[in-house]
Amino acid sequence: MTERPDPPLVEEPPYHEGAPAAFQRLWTPHRMVYIGGQNKPADDTPSQCPFCIGPQQADAEALIVHRGLSAYVIMNLYPYNTGHLLVCPYRHISDYTEASEDERAEIGELTARAMEVVRSVSRPHGFNLGMNQGEVAGAGIAAHLHQHIVPRWQGDANFMPIIGRTKPVPQLLGTQRDMLAQAWDTAPGAAGPG
Repeated sequence: MTERPDPPLVEEPPYHEGAPAAFQRLWTPHRMVYIGGQNKPADDTPSQCPFCIGPQQADAEALIVHRGLSAYVIMNLYPYNTGHLLVCPYRHISDYTEASEDERAEIGELTARAMEVVRSVSRPHGFNLGMNQGEVAGAGIAAHLHQHIVPRWQGDANFMPIIGRTKPVPQLLGTQRDMLAQAWDTAPGAAGPG
């Protein structure tokens, strides 16, 4: 009787028929938490809201880049691109029409400053800015208002997200946060550092 070797501890993922064995794959299983919604708040209350919980933590732990008076800047935990930031009011409001005049003004000022800082640190060619109001409009956390600031580079929409449904992000979030937080007060801007 011939002994068979023990199976490997980690099974190889099944290869698709016809794909060459040397075909490289970028596995991003950590994204399944986001895709499957396991990391979403259990309900819409402030006690479950990541944008209410974040400011209660240390900046590096929560990935907060800058704290203002009525709003703050935080890294997106599931970024579309390197340097993807969010500007959130501290108050747990869901709709832009609920924001006070001061909150709207500061969200705008922090958005402009975030663009200046990201330009200084990462040299993007452009930005996507926006607020998704409600789940039907694409808001992942619809209960808490947040403005997206997504840096864009020429050619960044390559085959990976289109065919591979994967977005390579070449820099760790903590490293990005540290670089952006350090540059917040010194990066050049239209009105100077602020």
